[in-house]
Parts: sequence; structure tokens; C-alpha cells
Amino acid sequence: MLSSAAHAAAEARFVKGHDPSWPDARLVKECIRGDEEAWAALVDKYKNLVFSIPLKQGMSRDAAADVFQRVCMLLLSELPHLRKAEALPMWLIRVTASECRRWRRQEQPYGASFEADELDKAEDDRPLPEETLAQLADEQALRDAVTGLSPRCRELVTMLFFEDPPRSYIDAARVLGMASNSVAFIRARCLERLRKDLERGRRR
Repeated sequence: MLSSAAHAAAEARFVKGHDPSWPDARLVKECIRGDEEAWAALVDKYKNLVFSIPLKQGMSRDAAADVFQRVCMLLLSELPHLRKAEALPMWLIRVTASECRRWRRQEQPYGASFEADELDKAEDDRPLPEETLAQLADEQALRDAVTGLSPRCRELVTMLFFEDPPRSYIDAARVLGMASNSVAFIRARCLERLRKDLERGRRR
């Protein structure tokens, strides 16, 4: 079991020394052995997935952070009992959805109707709609594929497509130390690699 210091790493960025593209089985194994850097890497890998679920349901960022911390604690305690590491993304989706409902029940003003409370409890075991599950799975597959790119491609794709607002070609070139007129060419190569990796992942 990890020490309590691991909780402080729950929101840490990827720690140098552990490849973020490691398969879940390897990260989980290292986490169970007590490697706190592997724990930070695992949390970093899935934090966007976990945060996206309460945000998609209209919850505030503060509420999403509360849910995230709770899910991290549950994940930490349940990792030794996880039978298949490949099932981790779906486990996180189910647990996060359940924690969102639990948070909303706790935040209901005193005197909320009994019927509404009972209805919310009855929904706790209902699976998320198939289209929601598919969207969450696709989004995580994209994150994993971006993580698997070379460092330069990963930085370039992140700056051009995941930052808000996106970086200009001139700014991206300056950060990456390349000629600005080469950004479009390298971007195309990176996107082609990303497309192939996503297709390969779908065939698995």
C-alpha cells in the first residue's frame, strides 16, 4: 500500500522517470509495489478522464476537484484488487459517475424532497448511456495516442490543438526551437502518426 504522501501527488504532473505511455498493467504493478512516481504517472494519465465526467454534467470545477480527490482515494485503495488492468478506464468511468451522484446528494439543501433523494439513489447503479461511454472512451483513446507520440510531436499537437487559445505557428516554433515555416509540415506528419495509432488501437 502506498504511504499517505501519495495523496499529495494526486494532482501532480507526470514525474520524470516513468514513461506516460507505459501500459496500465505496468503502472498498476509499480503502484502496488509502492512506487509513488508510478502513482503520480497513473493519476496524470487519467485525470482528464475523471475531471471530464463531472464537467460534462454541469458541475463546477471546484465540485469536479472534490470528485477527483475522492476517486483518487478509491483508486488507491482498490488497485490491489483490480483483476484486469485493462478494465481500469471503465472502472474509473463508473466510479466517477457514482461519485458525482453522491456529491450532488450531499450538496442538496436541507429539506429536499424525499422523492427526489430516493430517485437519485435508485439511479446510482444505472450505467451511463452508451453514447456517453463511447464518447468518454474515444476521448481517452485520443489522450493515450497523443501521449504515445514522440516528445516533439506531443508538444506540438498539444500546443496547436489542446491549449486554449491554441498557439500560433510562430510561437510553437519558438518553443520547440524549429523554423516557423517547418511547423505545418511537421504538424502533418504528427497528425498522420496520430491517426495510424488511433486506428491501430481500434483494431485491438
